Amino acid sequence: MARDAAAQAPSWSGPTWPPPAPDDVRRPEGAATGRRGAALRSAVTPQDAFDILHRHCAPALVHQVYLLTGLRDLAFESVEHAFHQAWQRWPEVAVDPDPVGWVRQQAYDHALAPWQRFRRPRGHGRPAPAGPAGTALLLLPPHHRRTVLLCDGLGLTVARTAAETLASTAATRSRLGHARALIGAHVPGLGDLDAQRAALGRLVRDVSTATVPTGRSVRRGSERRTRLLTRTVFGTVAAFIGVIVLWIAA
Repeated sequence: MARDAAAQAPSWSGPTWPPPAPDDVRRPEGAATGRRGAALRSAVTPQDAFDILHRHCAPALVHQVYLLTGLRDLAFESVEHAFHQAWQRWPEVAVDPDPVGWVRQQAYDHALAPWQRFRRPRGHGRPAPAGPAGTALLLLPPHHRRTVLLCDGLGLTVARTAAETLASTAATRSRLGHARALIGAHVPGLGDLDAQRAALGRLVRDVSTATVPTGRSVRRGSERRTRLLTRTVFGTVAAFIGVIVLWIAA
């Protein structure tokens, strides 16, 4: 199924990168952004475009999810899950004006799902967070944590954050205000809003050098998973039909 979806994907010259939303996102301009956009626009196949997206975004997303959860294994798992979903729905993602936001939303949703709170870190205890700001971030409720990381860490506006978190603008402003107040209370040096934004921005930019799977391996893993699921469904249906036939014959 995934392979068929890839084959049926329209010829794609890559989405605008970064998305043309100067009122929604505060992004620094730079040569790296220009090179990344040029690489995506020159991609000639869905596979090439997916691999470019994965190569440029996966390490940063792993780092962001780690900041949200404090669990490295969950960070890797969530990002891999997000890119699996992206490849399964690539015709949709390919024409999305912000494919990075699409994948980020999937990764954050998976990492902050209610059942993940029962997850235990591997190894000896909880990994050390990234300094006082990282420690304070992990003390926030999940929705507040996500909101402040998107707004003050990544530079999204309240409106863009509300859309990505499926919340109203009023609720997003409230979460952001409470998150900023709690961080300022836990870290005296971050009581000032500018200092807090600068600290969270540094946290987000301080991407680790951890190795992530290649886009090609993610695509192949997604296709194997789809084939296995298809065989399982057909096998279950065939077995069920066989039982019904035997029951009728008896």
